[in-house]
Formats: sequence, structure tokens, C-alpha cells
Amino acid sequence: MGTTSNARSLWPWLGLACMLLLADQITKLLILANYQLGESTFITGFFNIVRVHNPGAAFSFLAGAGGWQRWFFTGVGVAASVFIVWMLRTHPGEKLFAFALACILGGAIGNVIDRVLYGYVVDWLDFHWDVLAGLFPGGHFPAFNIADAAITVGAVSLILDEILRWRRHR
Repeated sequence: MGTTSNARSLWPWLGLACMLLLADQITKLLILANYQLGESTFITGFFNIVRVHNPGAAFSFLAGAGGWQRWFFTGVGVAASVFIVWMLRTHPGEKLFAFALACILGGAIGNVIDRVLYGYVVDWLDFHWDVLAGLFPGGHFPAFNIADAAITVGAVSLILDEILRWRRHR
């Protein structure tokens, strides 16, 4: 496949990443404009909207590390984004693989923007179930955002893609 064809078939995946990035950033701006830190709104018996700041990574990993983690995770996000764009350029026709990478790309850039602008990631989706009380305080799963959800969907899709690839070549 030629370079022009690869570049052309790259655009739908970059478009998906941009849509996820925009949804993530718009929702975070709405949260920042309408909620104070720690404020929440009850939505259902298992879901609240809340404003939380996470200076660390997933599950607040390294949140209290003293500040260096902001730039470390920013660098990791930028490096991952460059690598993902390169992978998308070389594999645009592998639909599930490219979908996974596009989801991770949109989410990674969304969280990098937060780290650069604010020094923390804005989280706002708060799911809670009594059955989780043994794992998380009050049964509340750690708050997250659209970027985190996109990264998770992308990671699950990468695993599924590899399982399917392995089965085809078996």
C-alpha cells in the first residue's frame, strides 16, 4: 500500500481520536465551570457526577509523589501519542487494531492536555455499588473521565485484536 493511500486511510482514525478528545475536553470544561472540587450531584443510585483532581495516573497511582509525576506522565503521554500515530500510519487497514489505537490516542492526549494546563487530570464520572465496598471506600469505583474510558476501551480492543489474530494464525 502506498504512502498516499496510508495517509488517506489514517484520517478516519485520527478523526475518531479527535472526536473522543473533544468530548473529553468539553465535558471537563463543563465540570470545571460548574462544580467546585469535591462537589457532586446525585444522578442515580449507582452514579454521581463529581469533580475530582487526580495528579497521578490510573487509580491515583503516584498522586502524592511531589509534582515530578506531572511531567513524567505528560512525557509518557506525548511519547505514546507519537508512537500510536506512527502505528496508525503503518496499520490503517487493520480495523480493530486501528480503532483501539485511535481510542487510546484520543484519551492520552485528553489527559496530557489536563496535566499541562492544570497539573492534574479532571475526573468526574463516579460509579458506586455496594458490592464494591470491600475494594473501594463506600463502594465508589475511582472517579474517571471520557479520556480514561476511551483508553480502557482501546486497551480491551487491543487484547481482543491480539486474541483474534492469534486464533487466525493457529
